[in-house]
Amino acid sequence: TTKPEEMKAQMEKMMTDTQAWMAKHAASLVETGAPLGKTKSVTADGVTDTRNDLNYYCVVEADTHEAAAAMFAENPHLQIPTSSIDVIAIPHFGM
Repeated sequence: TTKPEEMKAQMEKMMTDTQAWMAKHAASLVETGAPLGKTKSVTADGVTDTRNDLNYYCVVEADTHEAAAAMFAENPHLQIPTSSIDVIAIPHFGM
């Protein structure tokens, strides 16, 4: 079990590291994002509570999907054991 003071120190380091990552990539950050909360699943049969591993989002702009993914290679979130970051393309459809 992680001691509360160690947990606090880890969280503070993560926040500092995240702020540095965001500053490094500020020119590419379109939306700095926000935490994500509880999830609902909507189908033709109704609405139900559901779970997923998504806990935060942000929007970046890059020349390619690969370049956007590479931007996250050093993201502090990856310090969390077994964590991952999904990079999803948002097509512009000529807009």
